Amino acid sequence: MISRATGVPVENILYLGGPNIASEIYNKEYANARICGTEKWRIPLAKFLRQPHFTVWDNSDLVTHEVMGGLKNVYAIGAGMVAALTNESATSKSVYFAHCTSEMIFITHLLTKEPEKLAGPLLADTYVTLLKGRNAWYGQMIAKGELSLDMGDSISGKGMIQGVSAVGAFFELLSQSSLSVLHPNENKPVAPVELCPILKTLYKILIKREQDPRAILQALRDENLNDPRERIEIAQSHAFYKPSLLGQP
Repeated sequence: MISRATGVPVENILYLGGPNIASEIYNKEYANARICGTEKWRIPLAKFLRQPHFTVWDNSDLVTHEVMGGLKNVYAIGAGMVAALTNESATSKSVYFAHCTSEMIFITHLLTKEPEKLAGPLLADTYVTLLKGRNAWYGQMIAKGELSLDMGDSISGKGMIQGVSAVGAFFELLSQSSLSVLHPNENKPVAPVELCPILKTLYKILIKREQDPRAILQALRDENLNDPRERIEIAQSHAFYKPSLLGQP
């Protein structure tokens, strides 16, 4: 986390995130943001930032919202790929949304003690990021062949594509040998990442470069892929929370 990397006390760190699009803020269209951190900083800053066209929510849960902000960037890249590869097929995008949100809910149950409090904010931020954001745009450009992975994840005119490094980070986090969940079909313990086929495929495309972007469609349309609801039920029916994953006491 930022606190460990910089040595700055966590009480002096703030997280400012969506759901919003930078151009909407710049053009003074309706926009929204969430500021997280300790009360002494976030309350006055939220009050300072609020404008008629800019709503600011405030929340004390800095760590979880920061992590969830990275997680939705992961799946935004895949959303862009699916949109580009299917000529904006409404059905394909809807099925992708169902699977990626179920994976995010599943992962959330591992990372936070009270995942139900994050469901609304996470889905709101995910929705806008999947529809129109730099990570979704990047996925589209990669799928169309207008960008290549060799160009890196800092793109002129767009800035840093955070979802690329986040794919690697979440894959490694959920692949740890110390973690295990029961696979619903094989009835044996597996690493949590094995129940996240979209994340696994994005890792193979973006990090390992073993597959091309069309692999995302294979993952999406695999006839053996479980109903997304089952993944959520697995998370909700087990005591999944692992505080050690985020270095929490």
